[in-house]
Amino acid sequence: MTTQESSSETPVTVAPDPAFAAQAVAGPDLYERAAADRLGFWAEQAREHVTWAKDFEEVLDWSGAPFAKWFVGGELNVAVNCVDRHVEAGHGERVALHFEGEPGDTATVTYAQLHEQVQRAANALAALGVGAGDRVAVYLPMLVESVVAMLACARLGAAHSVVFGGFSADALHSRIVDAEAKVVITCDGSYRRGKPTTLKPAVDAALAKGAPSVTNVLVVRRNGEAVDWTEGRDVWWHEALEAASPVHEAQAFDAEQPLFILYTSGTTGKPKGILHTSGGYLVQTAYTTRNVFDVRPERDVYWCTADVGWVTGHSYVVYGPLANGLTQVVYEGTPDTPDKDRWWSLVEKYGVTVLYTAPTAIRTCMKWGEEFPARHDLSSLRVLGSVGENINPEAWNWYRRVIGAGRTPIVDTWWQTETGAQMIAPLPGVTALKAGSAQVPLPGIAAEVVDDAGEPLGHGQAGYLVLTEPWPAMLRGIWGDEQRFKDTYWARFPGRYFAGDGAKRDEDGDIWLLGRVDDVMNVSGHRLSTAEIESALVSHPDVAEAAVVGATDETTGQAVVAFVILRGGHEQGPDTVAQLRDHVGKEIGPIAKPRSIMVVAELPKTRSGKIMRRLLRDVAEHRPTGDVTTLTDSTVMDAITQGMSATSGD
Repeated sequence: MTTQESSSETPVTVAPDPAFAAQAVAGPDLYERAAADRLGFWAEQAREHVTWAKDFEEVLDWSGAPFAKWFVGGELNVAVNCVDRHVEAGHGERVALHFEGEPGDTATVTYAQLHEQVQRAANALAALGVGAGDRVAVYLPMLVESVVAMLACARLGAAHSVVFGGFSADALHSRIVDAEAKVVITCDGSYRRGKPTTLKPAVDAALAKGAPSVTNVLVVRRNGEAVDWTEGRDVWWHEALEAASPVHEAQAFDAEQPLFILYTSGTTGKPKGILHTSGGYLVQTAYTTRNVFDVRPERDVYWCTADVGWVTGHSYVVYGPLANGLTQVVYEGTPDTPDKDRWWSLVEKYGVTVLYTAPTAIRTCMKWGEEFPARHDLSSLRVLGSVGENINPEAWNWYRRVIGAGRTPIVDTWWQTETGAQMIAPLPGVTALKAGSAQVPLPGIAAEVVDDAGEPLGHGQAGYLVLTEPWPAMLRGIWGDEQRFKDTYWARFPGRYFAGDGAKRDEDGDIWLLGRVDDVMNVSGHRLSTAEIESALVSHPDVAEAAVVGATDETTGQAVVAFVILRGGHEQGPDTVAQLRDHVGKEIGPIAKPRSIMVVAELPKTRSGKIMRRLLRDVAEHRPTGDVTTLTDSTVMDAITQGMSATSGD
């Protein structure tokens, strides 16, 4: 790969605050211990963060590579590690979950109360025939019951397959059938921007397409929406739990017992069922939660804004925080209901100390303006986290200045559904922070940036991010398709895991993520990162948010096409596009100037906040747009398509 063109500005680093560093959970010795004896380091973390019913005999069996076995011979129960052991240690009265519903209803659930609910739910599922090795589909919004359902499955040794509540009946059907789920857990409905919504009709429609493995549907009563009822199949959650015993004897399972299947959409082919198992996954999620977020259960109130339908919700709402005995916030709604200060009101209300959210959400808050966070006291915040895509330096700086009062460390984390847990991130109090960079592999993780031939690249050169050693939380395969697992992740660079992301190291050796490889464009032989061009656009004072895609071009191979949202108070003028093109040229180089820039009111986003760049690529290449069912507002694409047609004169 050729040298990556980059901004002439040197990234500003922020040294650890000495007072923070003196109290930090992690220390520089973590890196030293991991470098000296990687497997010994992971054995240490396993025994520190997890309670084993039976100790493991071998840390890693890599003889069947690329299929790993971690903590061989060890036995544990994941739910016991997340709930029971905290109660047994005398922390039953500690708050586990502060639930906040979108309408403003609340619930406070202690570890003792969570313990009883999980036991009842496990007994209720067992009464429906669910046992170790079975699969349970969970189609719920952000509710206490969502957490309870996942933990109840884990307690029974049944793998859950959580399907995001924004997915269609077709998407739900394909996931239920592929996993051969025995039971589906859903609810009557939820709330979305002040309006009641329904979920159960999608389950009914999915099962009507044929799902012979499903015997029952457990239905949580949330908003009282009327639902159709199939006698003998449908069961009210509250009735099933009331009838169940509040005591459940938990069994220990092998470290490699399947814990969950989580489906990720590919650009082609059916969704991939990413399989994660118990021991290694819990070790790494617990270890990263503690060290990356610098948390202590007696001190912190933690809030990850992710939905449980995504891997971030699995690892950093359910398993990692609860394994650490943390108190956390679970919020059902959106950041702008009833007003654009809802998140900040919750930070103030609950005294949140650690906030973990997505760059898209941060940029949206930037667009809304500083007046909304300014309404609230955010001084409780100690650590801010970022996840989901690389965060541009402007958003990083805004996040730290406006939300963190210019004093909080920001941990920008790189990882994937497939990796199971965080892989590249700074450690607060240890690492000097750099705006826009995920920085360095965590202790115990080995990553490299390589060229097309798999050779390591020098600093400043763009290449492919690969993981060179197995890690505990790694996926154990694609459900029911071993060959696809090998072909997708291990064939491109034999013996190494290919993440599918472009990256480069800067002069200090810090890693900068450049987006998916198909988001690294080849323009006249120059490899350009869509993320880097987006960053350049957002650094312009008029621009609030930007999305960049590569479109086929007869002359240059690919051309840069940008879609931008202007900040409030700025309107498009006759020179706006020219000014933005020149700004990109100045920031990165003339080769990076977008062929076209379209000013839009909104970008197509899923309910989790992810920008659907493939739809923008369809528009840029004048193709019919693909499936828009997962978008928050599908009409956004109509407006963009019409605008592009008008711009191009089609």
